[in-house]
Amino acid sequence: MTTRATRGPRRRTVVALAVVLVVLIAFVARLIDIQVVNASQHVDDAFSKGMRVTSTLEGARGSIVDTHGTPLATSILRYDVVVDPMLAEKGMSLRDENGSLVKEDDGKTTVRVTWPEIAAQIAEITGQEAAEVQAVADDAIAKDAGSRWARIKRSVSTAEFRALADLQIPFISFDPVASRSYPNGAVAGNILGFVGSDSKPLEGVEALQDSCLEPTDGSIRYQKGADGVVIPGTAVEQPAKDGGTLALTIDADLQWYMQQLIAEETERYQADWGGIIVMEVSTGKIRALAETPTVDPNDPGASEPEDRGSRLLRFSFEPGSTFKPVTAATAIEQAGVTPESTVTVPDRMVFDNGAVVNDSENHATENLTLNGGLVTSSNVAMSQFGGMVDPQTRYDYLTRFGAGQPTGLDWSGEPKTTIAPADTWDNQTKYATTFGQAFTVTAVQVASAYQTFANHGLRMPASLVESCTKPDGTVVKPDLAEPEQVIKKETADEVSLMLENVFAQGTLAEDIALPGYRMGGKTGTAQISDGKGGYKPNTYFTSLVGFAPAEDPKYVVLTVFDEPKKQRMSSANRSVFKKAMAQVLTHYRVMPSGSETPLLPVTG
Repeated sequence: MTTRATRGPRRRTVVALAVVLVVLIAFVARLIDIQVVNASQHVDDAFSKGMRVTSTLEGARGSIVDTHGTPLATSILRYDVVVDPMLAEKGMSLRDENGSLVKEDDGKTTVRVTWPEIAAQIAEITGQEAAEVQAVADDAIAKDAGSRWARIKRSVSTAEFRALADLQIPFISFDPVASRSYPNGAVAGNILGFVGSDSKPLEGVEALQDSCLEPTDGSIRYQKGADGVVIPGTAVEQPAKDGGTLALTIDADLQWYMQQLIAEETERYQADWGGIIVMEVSTGKIRALAETPTVDPNDPGASEPEDRGSRLLRFSFEPGSTFKPVTAATAIEQAGVTPESTVTVPDRMVFDNGAVVNDSENHATENLTLNGGLVTSSNVAMSQFGGMVDPQTRYDYLTRFGAGQPTGLDWSGEPKTTIAPADTWDNQTKYATTFGQAFTVTAVQVASAYQTFANHGLRMPASLVESCTKPDGTVVKPDLAEPEQVIKKETADEVSLMLENVFAQGTLAEDIALPGYRMGGKTGTAQISDGKGGYKPNTYFTSLVGFAPAEDPKYVVLTVFDEPKKQRMSSANRSVFKKAMAQVLTHYRVMPSGSETPLLPVTG
């Protein structure tokens, strides 16, 4: 039986529990409000009122790889070695491998190592002088007796960091620093470029493709108490994002070989500089772009300023005889000539408008075919064939083959190639343009012209970049121009066969022949502007460009020398071209031709 006496305590208990429950619910609700609903506001309030610290979380700069994925540029951690000068001046006590203090022979006195002794140990690892390391702390203390920070050396390697850490010096610390490494040294250095000590890109694709490679830094914020200890639960992190991976069209192994080759041949012929371009016929992709002198991006300061970029991409020149095939293609399509059409060719001709054209060598008057004009590289013959087409039409063909146009590579410092409008051509320019003078192109444009002939008249845009793979896996392809049918397939095939005959019947036939392979191409010996409207005397920019195997072309190889001294004409390029093409065909395992070049008549 429930009595009044028993109901009182029970009611009080229920009421008390109810009150406790209400209070508990209020606390829980408030906790949810603080930690969930309005968490960010409360954290911001805490940061605004307490001792707050914000640290940067650095993202890693993206890698650059070759067409096979071989790393050409990577990001690594290096370390700044930092000392606490105040503690360094006191030296340190030695401890054994168990952490126990080492005793003197009397067993009473702890062994202490002085700062000069420690500095000598550090210097042995960092490659500095002991006095230099010692002075870091000494000078800091001299300026401020309470100094707690001074840098001994910037950006030491991981191996040096580990060796220094093994010394177990309590007042030495290491600040990690993002750094750039180029594991293949100077291979493709002229293309890769480099970054500065602040990791800002300064040259090459490092700068041009920075939007792909650049990381996005993050941050971490946290609050400290008065004692400097981080308050748990106050950390707010914004993760860093690494840069993307940039894939180039370059084949690193082939690039390495071509750099060694052009360095040897440039020295052999005592040229100011030399270069080799290897372009894939079916795609326009550049598989090697080698030159000398070049730069090692790991140490750009070791190279002269003019050697830290790419001359092949920043130098324009009159192409000379390498553009005579463009005249041949124009005459075939617009004047109805064939490879066997003939003209009468003296070694010097005065045209009706008063222009004078000379061949490079004296010879008797002869009837040369269009094929013969290319085989003998006759300026007089090509002027007559080119003169069959009006200047404006020839201007249009030259510009379609690159004269006066950008290369499409969007390279910084790319030269502006030039060609005057056809209605401004004077009497001499009208004929000079038929044999590669009075306009300028780049080395890439010469290679691209021969890619067009070898690819049945279809020009593929020249390219150095394959793709950018973003951190989330998105693959971004470069925005390239559409392929263009520059000349008819039949015209390109006729010109290509004549270029085969240049190699088969010309003066360079024996010097460049590769047994088993049909090849086509042309030499070029261009005069160099003196910057005053004339040409430098007895100095030339020489080139030799060709494709193989000619019956089914796979690769174009272009070699150039700037002012070779030992052999001033394009014959200087024969050796380097033959070696370069042989390596390309071997490297890509291109099968021999299995047939001979059909010979066309040179004279009529």
